Amino acid sequence: MTTNDTTDGAVSGENLDKLSTNLRKVDELTKRLTQVLTHRSTHNAALDGPNQELFTKAATAYWTETLRDPAKVLEHQLQFWSRSVTHFVEAQKTLASGKLAAPANPGPKDRRFANALWDTHPYFNYVKQQYLINADAISQAIDDVTDMDSQEKQRLAFFSRQIVDMMSPTNFLATNPDALEKAVATEGQSLVQGLENLISDLEANNGELIVKLADESAFELGGNIATTPGKVIYRNRMMELIQYTPTTETVHRTPVVLFPPWINKFYILDLKQQNSLVKWIVDQGYTLFVVSWVNPDAAYAGVGMEDYIEDGYLAAIREAKAITGEKQVNAIGYCIAGTTLTLTLSLLKQRGDKSIKSATFFTALTDFSDQGEFAPFLTDDFIDGIEAECADKGILPSVIMARTFTFLRSNDLVYTPAIKSYMMGETPPAFDLLYWNGDGANLPAKMAMQYLRGLCQRNELADGGFDLMGHTLRISDVSVPVCAIACETDHIAPWKDSYRGVQQMGSKDKTFIMTQSGHIAGIVNPPSRNKYGHYTHEDLNLEYEDWAAEATFTEGSWWPRWGEWLKKRGGKQIPAREPGDSSHPVLCDAPGTYVAVKAKP
Repeated sequence: MTTNDTTDGAVSGENLDKLSTNLRKVDELTKRLTQVLTHRSTHNAALDGPNQELFTKAATAYWTETLRDPAKVLEHQLQFWSRSVTHFVEAQKTLASGKLAAPANPGPKDRRFANALWDTHPYFNYVKQQYLINADAISQAIDDVTDMDSQEKQRLAFFSRQIVDMMSPTNFLATNPDALEKAVATEGQSLVQGLENLISDLEANNGELIVKLADESAFELGGNIATTPGKVIYRNRMMELIQYTPTTETVHRTPVVLFPPWINKFYILDLKQQNSLVKWIVDQGYTLFVVSWVNPDAAYAGVGMEDYIEDGYLAAIREAKAITGEKQVNAIGYCIAGTTLTLTLSLLKQRGDKSIKSATFFTALTDFSDQGEFAPFLTDDFIDGIEAECADKGILPSVIMARTFTFLRSNDLVYTPAIKSYMMGETPPAFDLLYWNGDGANLPAKMAMQYLRGLCQRNELADGGFDLMGHTLRISDVSVPVCAIACETDHIAPWKDSYRGVQQMGSKDKTFIMTQSGHIAGIVNPPSRNKYGHYTHEDLNLEYEDWAAEATFTEGSWWPRWGEWLKKRGGKQIPAREPGDSSHPVLCDAPGTYVAVKAKP
């Protein structure tokens, strides 16, 4: 980055004028930004982070550790001081040499610091290495804390990591070489566009900063995503029921009813033809029904889990049976819909209702005794904040959930896209998965608290039973044939916790498949991609570590294996069924109307 030769990228007089003009635009946009923030909507402060009690306990525990073992604490402090001073001296030597040569040891690799200047330029390399030294020191300090409850320590580690990630030099214009280079190359236009992007995101969410991850203008529901042909043949206050158009001359007699999670929208399973599980199931010769949940507003404040079961699960099963003339269906539940499918199966068992022939669970938790990475968000102070937010708004707004999920992967889903959008002025990519990720849904207040208090916090389904609809619902009541698919690197529904829940089910016929990758990519894994393999083992009495150690690995998608499992429970072949009947007229084309309703911040 030289400044004495315009042919080497220096700023000419003309370019300087353009830069000055753009910087004046930045000043004008700043006023607009102030206006947005002045009128921003508010939410309960408890949702922004842990209360001071956590940090007070951490400070007390650290002080106790210092008194108990001062040598250990001083050793770590001296290591930090030594590394910092040594780093400063080495940087001074490099500068004194008058050469902008790469340091002998540029430091560890980190994809945030991909620009060559982080290694070759003394200023940027100094900033990077000192940041990494500071991050290591904070991590070590937390590791040193022993006189603290394990859950509180896990929470302290999580929020400390959030602070460390937030303070990365890549997140600030003055210490981000990519952003600085682009600002010069575009005469400041990238900064103007970045500020426009920031203000647009704030305005779209009433002042809440939710980074837009995808170019929304690039997608149209029913146009280039969610395009599998089908018809909405039933609608009530909770859901639209889609029956998909057959692609085979004959189909299995027993229909399939798929329940997606209502935290997000169903079309994650129908993004495009190449990776659509919906299309794949239809192509295997099944009459497929998919529930598309309503996106609730404040009018749904009193809607609970019982309403999702009564007007969702039981209604969809009833209508699917009526249309097909069958007595049973094969049911699928994904994520929270799998948890609720377990509740439904227990309810039907206690009622003596055999409407469900088999159950498939995608990344579903039924035993919440190990809360995994969500533990920091399931303590009373945070849940109390959610309860107050629900009481105020009648819903748990989708932006709150989106923020929680994204900060589990803050570098990938918050800071990196924010840098590209706000500092580099780039348009978000036309990426269907990220578009879906940003198309969230609200949760009714009552349902959200039933789920968070009763299932997540108190683990009632696995520990004594979950009281609902006049019954005490238990995992052990599940007695139909079960196939569960969990994902190896799932941070939302860890596979070992899913496995533990399946172990407690009362079914004599149980299959467990662990696929590679995470909560979404592990499920949306078509055979044509041949990307992720899967693990199987028949003995589900093993502890999860032993199951994994002894499991057989198979290359490729789990879809065909599950397809063979489902085929055995699908019944004989009959002529294909067109959507609807005389009692179920077609209401509209798939993907329907409920899916198109955006969550209002």
